[in-house]
Amino acid sequence: MDQEFYQGVSRNTFKRGLILVKSANRTFNKHLDKLCLRVVSVCKLGAALPLKALRGNKTGLILLVLISTEIFNSYGIICLVIKGGEHCYYHGRVRGRPGSWAALSTCHGLQGMFSDGNFSYGIEPVGSREVRYYFWHFSNLKLMNCFFFSQIFLQVRRGQRNVQTETKYIELMIINDYEMFVQLRRSTLQTKIFAKSVVNMADLIYKEQLNTRIVLVAMETWSSENKIAIGDDALLTLRDFMKYRKESIKERCDAVHLFSGRTFMSSRSEAAYIGGICSVTRGGGINEFGSVGPMAITLCQSLGQNIGMHRNKERMTAGGCRCPDLWQGCIMDDTGYNLPRKFSRCSIDEYLRFLQQGGGSCLFNKPTKLLDPSDCGNGYVEPGEECDCGSLLECTQSGANCCKKCTLTHNAMCSNGLCCRDCKYELRGVVCRDAVNDCDIPETCTGDSSQCPHNVHKLDGYTCDAGQGRCYGGRCKTRDGQCRTLWGFNSADRFCYEKLNSEGTEKGNCGPEPGGQGWVPCNKQDVLCGLLLCTNLTERPRFGELQGKLTSLTVHHQNRYMDCRGGHAVLDDGLDLGYVENGTPCGPNMMCLEHRCLPVTTFNLSSCPGSLFSQICSHHGNCSNEVKCICDPDYTGKDCSYFNSSSSLAHVTPTGPSGTNIIIGSVAGAILLAAIILGGTGWGFKSSAGGESAVPFCHVLE
Repeated sequence: MDQEFYQGVSRNTFKRGLILVKSANRTFNKHLDKLCLRVVSVCKLGAALPLKALRGNKTGLILLVLISTEIFNSYGIICLVIKGGEHCYYHGRVRGRPGSWAALSTCHGLQGMFSDGNFSYGIEPVGSREVRYYFWHFSNLKLMNCFFFSQIFLQVRRGQRNVQTETKYIELMIINDYEMFVQLRRSTLQTKIFAKSVVNMADLIYKEQLNTRIVLVAMETWSSENKIAIGDDALLTLRDFMKYRKESIKERCDAVHLFSGRTFMSSRSEAAYIGGICSVTRGGGINEFGSVGPMAITLCQSLGQNIGMHRNKERMTAGGCRCPDLWQGCIMDDTGYNLPRKFSRCSIDEYLRFLQQGGGSCLFNKPTKLLDPSDCGNGYVEPGEECDCGSLLECTQSGANCCKKCTLTHNAMCSNGLCCRDCKYELRGVVCRDAVNDCDIPETCTGDSSQCPHNVHKLDGYTCDAGQGRCYGGRCKTRDGQCRTLWGFNSADRFCYEKLNSEGTEKGNCGPEPGGQGWVPCNKQDVLCGLLLCTNLTERPRFGELQGKLTSLTVHHQNRYMDCRGGHAVLDDGLDLGYVENGTPCGPNMMCLEHRCLPVTTFNLSSCPGSLFSQICSHHGNCSNEVKCICDPDYTGKDCSYFNSSSSLAHVTPTGPSGTNIIIGSVAGAILLAAIILGGTGWGFKSSAGGESAVPFCHVLE
């Protein structure tokens, strides 16, 4: 192996990697329209590693990474023409290998991850004078000290939509900090390419297992200095980052994640708010530096927390949530021997339950912003396209009869969408998205578009659960529901709240004193908004850590005994789940807010047109969180005041293909949490001290 071979390759990199191929292209500072690869080494892992061709998720042969030797010419070189400007992020499979997968980028070289169905591998460029690559086998990745706190919302709701079949979209913005910029040779372009490769890998996993696309809609790189303090504590960094997002980021997106070039203290490699998706203050996370593969899995974990997933060591130990892949491990597991790429059944169920209970409402809305120029074949209808059913395989499965080369076929109105059937728009009034709970609103087709309208829910303040609760943030809030979620039992009698919360002790109060010394006694009218008191308790809360002693008191009142029990269940960031949630009813037309019982009118809830006195939307519709009337069948108008018996399940004059031209972003590639636990955090995996395990060194053939 010549001396030049070692240039630009660190000793640690060499230990963990095997140089497999190098590029005949001499430049590395621009997109490779033509990628030439040459075998420079062969490694035997017990037996010769088979070299197969890979097809991507676009038309024709995209790239080859495990290349069969007979495809090479007599000099061992193969050249590939890469079509398109920066459309160089691909999903695919290794030909002839069941269960294989690949997520690779050919932008300015070759990098990414792939699996032969048994093991995961990575490939990345090394050095700058001549493009060479190191290729390694992932193993010995330890998922260490992971802390996840969440809230399971177990109440059964009626009318739950089949959230599995509808494609969801996470509109993601990535911010690369200054350390990440430095790690990637102080190149804004290389930083962008690296980040997009990470998202591409995560998108593949989410697409295959969760029917969810990660859509990169914006990116920002801090090339001169960090705009927030980024320290060793990931949690503190997350808090500052979310504050920065709220105050400084104007991009509309579902989540913003920070890619940091530094390593956080201890084993905590990332932090994210559980269930925070769609929230400006909670929808985000941070991820520390690593190679593409580990960072992609970390992103899967942190986004998983955002969409309601969590880890439960107790349930894993009890055998209630075992990972089906004991060797590779699962993404939300605490430990694993190889780089995982699957979610456990429990994690998937948590995500679905999160959606079914009204969480993640923004995920059902297709993005309206692009990061990169439009590209036919990516599955998204963009400017200049009439349709886009995706790759050849995807089009064959759905849409091929209606769409050819992103142009609608003869007499076709649409090719894909919840409101498209047999190349025609669905009838107006057909329900395309059912309500998932009392606080949700079903969406119906408009008759002139293939897309289901934006997902909305009822405006805060609506009554729910047979009048026992109030809608707040798309969820029905009740004390019974909170008690069952945290402790497994119903709420205690009002007398318990009046007796204990008025005392101002650890066993009953309306929050800690500002200085942290002592407790604030509840005013008489606020007792139902203080410490959450239930009829019974489990030994410890289902989520959070028990702080202090449990409140356990049995009182005799009106000729019967009552149990009054509660406790402080504190999350890692100090948030106490043991208090009644904001939005919970505390009297007739009264709701809790910050431990105070206030009239609903003080919440400054907006009103929809046609809403007077007790009538809302002329009594013929629901007022949505967008402050718009969603009319009942047979009614129309902004205030739902116009009766039109022919308005439902009727055709309207088609507007043509423009109805399907919804711009959706380019892909760079649990439980419903109550409001009080959107501050919950979780920690992801970090590689063991040795990094990925080294594979045997091989003899160079050239």
